[in-house]
Amino acid sequence: MPLSILKKITGWAGLVGLLVAQACQPPNDSPTPVVLPAEPTVLWGQMTLKTMTKLTANTPTYGSRVLGFMGLTMYESVVNGSDKHRSLAGQLSDLNTLPKPENGQTYNWMLAMNAGQATMLHNLYDYADKFRQYSIDSLEYQIQTQYSTGQSPDVVDRSVRYGRAVANALFEWSKTDGGYQGYLNNFDGAYVFPTAVGNWVPPTKGQSASKLPLHPYWGQHRTFAKPNNVLPVPPMLPYSTDSNSAYYKQCLAVYEKNGTLTQAEKEIAAWWGDDPSETFTPPGHSYSLANITVQTAQPDLFKAAETYARVGMAVADAFVNCWKAKYTYHCERPSSYVQATIDKNWEQFWPEPPFPAFYSGHSVQAAAATAVLEDLYGLSFRLTDTSHLGRPRDDIRNIDYPVRTYENFQAIADEAALSRFLGGIHTQQDNETGLTEGRKIGLTINHLNWKK
Repeated sequence: MPLSILKKITGWAGLVGLLVAQACQPPNDSPTPVVLPAEPTVLWGQMTLKTMTKLTANTPTYGSRVLGFMGLTMYESVVNGSDKHRSLAGQLSDLNTLPKPENGQTYNWMLAMNAGQATMLHNLYDYADKFRQYSIDSLEYQIQTQYSTGQSPDVVDRSVRYGRAVANALFEWSKTDGGYQGYLNNFDGAYVFPTAVGNWVPPTKGQSASKLPLHPYWGQHRTFAKPNNVLPVPPMLPYSTDSNSAYYKQCLAVYEKNGTLTQAEKEIAAWWGDDPSETFTPPGHSYSLANITVQTAQPDLFKAAETYARVGMAVADAFVNCWKAKYTYHCERPSSYVQATIDKNWEQFWPEPPFPAFYSGHSVQAAAATAVLEDLYGLSFRLTDTSHLGRPRDDIRNIDYPVRTYENFQAIADEAALSRFLGGIHTQQDNETGLTEGRKIGLTINHLNWKK
C-alpha cells in the first residue's frame, strides 16, 4: 500500500520520516544502541482500542485482560533488542520461559513487534467481525512493508517469525489464567447471587439488558504480577439504614449531589462513562491515555513498549482484585439504597453497570495506570485527553465531549473516580478504596525487574 495512503489512514504525519535501518540490530550486543521510534507502537495501541470499541460481547473485565496481554506481547517481542531492559519471563505468575532470539543473528525489532501485535490481537479477538480482522491485517501489512524496505529476506522472515512465536507462547500461557474466552459467558445464570438486605439488585434502567451480574468469578483469575494475586480484600463500611451511620451518609451524599449537578460535572461523568457498548471500556480509556502519553513524550521503541506493558498489566490486575471485592460483599449500588430509604422515585444521572458496587472499577484501574505512568514519565506530566474527540453530542443529557487537559496523572485518576460519584454510580467510599487499592497494584507492577 502506498505510504501516502498509510499516512492518510493513520493520521501520523511523522510516520513518513521513520528510519527503517534503525530497526535492525542483533539481540543485546549492538555496540552502538540505536534510537527506534515509538510511532508504530501507538498505531497498534490505537488498533487494539478500535478492535475493542463497540465489539459484541465486550466487557471491561475481558477488555482489561486483552490489554494486559497486548501490552506484555509488545514488550516481550522487542525486549531482547534493548541493552537496558530485561524479559519478565520468570517474574510473572507461572510464566517461566519465552522464545529467545538466535545468538548473533540480526533482527528487525519493529517487524517483530508488528507481527507479535497482529498475532495476539487475532488470538484474543478471534470472534471479531471480518472488517476488524481485515483492519488488523492491513495495519500489519503497512508497517511490515515500510520496515522491510532494504532488508534482507532472511532478517524480515526471522523477525516476523520471532514476533509471532512470542505472541503464540504468551497466548498459550493466557489460556490458563481463568479468563480464556471469557466473552462466551459474560452473565453466568448458574451463579447463586445472595439476596440479603444490602445486596446488589439489577437496576430497572441500566447499561445492560441482562438481570444477571457480570463475570462473578473474575476475581478468582490469575494476576500478571504474583503479589497482586494475594492482596487482601479491603474492608467496607457496615451496611446500615440508620440516618446517623456512615453508610447512610455516604449514599445520602450521592443523592444530594445528583440533585445539584452543574454542566461541567455532567461532562465529567459522561467523559469517563466508557460504556462497553459505546466505547473501548474503562480500561481501554487508560490504554488510550498510554497512547497519548507516548505520542506526547516520544520515547524510544523500548520505553514505549514498556509503557503499554505496565499499563495493560496494571489495569488487568486491577480488575481481578476489584471483582474479588465485588463478589465478596455483593454490595448494592446507591440507586437501590436511596430508593429504599430516602427517595423511592430517584434515578441516578448515569446508567448503572450490571455488577455490585464496592469498590469502584473506574477508580482502581485509573489509579493503577497512574502509578505506572508516574513512574515512567514523572509527577508533573501535562496531558490532554483526546480519547473521545469527535464523539457525537449526547442530546438526551445535553452533553458534549470537549477534550480535557490535566496537569498530572494523579488529576486524571482523581477525576475518573469523581466521575462515578457525580454519575450516581458509586459512593465516595467505593472511589477512595479503589484509588488506594489501584495504587498498590500499580506499584507492584513498577517493582518488577524491568531493567538489567
